[in-house]
Amino acid sequence: MKPVTPTAILAAVIGDKPMPRTEVTKKIWDYIKRNDLQDKNNRRMINADEKLKPVFGGKDQVSMFEMTKLVSAQLK
Repeated sequence: MKPVTPTAILAAVIGDKPMPRTEVTKKIWDYIKRNDLQDKNNRRMINADEKLKPVFGGKDQVSMFEMTKLVSAQLK
């Protein structure tokens, strides 16, 4: 897979080195799990912390599917 470069906003969460999209997804999920950001009642929803909020366009919570779209927009 061709490496992609995260924007500065996304790099604050996963690092700034170019990596395949699959690795980007893995690092995002590692971050979410490490910081316990999945909603307790609805596991399909992801709660934003101070680092993820800019990635999520300022939203406090997004669905897994919306998160994928928002993260893709942060890749070059």
